[in-house]
Amino acid sequence: MNSGWMGPAVFDTHLSGLGPRRQGKVRDMYDLGDCLLVITSDRISAFDVVLPEGIPGKGYVLTQLSKFWFERLWAPGDLVPHHLRTMDPDAYPEPCRPHTDILRGRSMVVEKGEPFPVECIVRGYLSGSAWKEYKTKGTVCGQSLPSGLQESDRFLEPLFTPSTKATVGHDENISFDHMKALVGEAFAEQMKEVSLRIYERAAALAVKRGIIIADTKVEFGLHFQTQELMVIDELLTPDSSRFWPHDQYTPGRPQPSFDKQYVRDYLDSIGWDHQPPPPHLPDEVIRQTSEKYREALERFV
Repeated sequence: MNSGWMGPAVFDTHLSGLGPRRQGKVRDMYDLGDCLLVITSDRISAFDVVLPEGIPGKGYVLTQLSKFWFERLWAPGDLVPHHLRTMDPDAYPEPCRPHTDILRGRSMVVEKGEPFPVECIVRGYLSGSAWKEYKTKGTVCGQSLPSGLQESDRFLEPLFTPSTKATVGHDENISFDHMKALVGEAFAEQMKEVSLRIYERAAALAVKRGIIIADTKVEFGLHFQTQELMVIDELLTPDSSRFWPHDQYTPGRPQPSFDKQYVRDYLDSIGWDHQPPPPHLPDEVIRQTSEKYREALERFV
């Protein structure tokens, strides 16, 4: 395992000599002119709230897994472009060079683009918020499903269930028609098609490595020069997906996982109302979460 895994959690980055910084829930982004430097910290969010403690090695895992998928799911002229230029700090623009130690393994230089205000979620299995909605309404994100399904059942076909991308507060599930109204019909149709294709390819590859991808999130933006659609942000990581061990899969109950569901379950177990301020994570929860992220990476890479 690369040394990017080791050491205390990297919670924040303040790098001198670079352009303006924008901080997301997990990532710190620096504007380098015609491209962006994206650094993935070890911060962890749950229910759209950043928790007080980081998870050591998490940023390294998310970056390396995104690299894995960007390299394996695309063929020349296939899908739409993704935003990754390079993950080699030695090839980064000159102002980045003094910061190679912090950048190596947990950063990437990417194309600049304007993100769409939606998240493209693909669900292959009935889990999480989808299961909660199905139990009460018989639907998932407003889409009617057959009666009698169990928790963690596989859908006959993956479901496309977009949501808003909230800058503050919680994301909200929306209909595909609502998505069309937000981004335009042509872009909405293209984003849906690409998201489903990415999920299906990734799920087929993952099962060969003993992993079920229960669901995932894909994000898109418009390239700031060409105005072409491109896949942005992270891809198929434990932060944006549910990963289940295939050999332990049993419908009718929650599944063990290699993602931050463990943290969500802990927070629910102590009765947190999902509103700021968040509670602190015990050392044991931090340690076990770190191990789950690490195992997810080792299963793929």
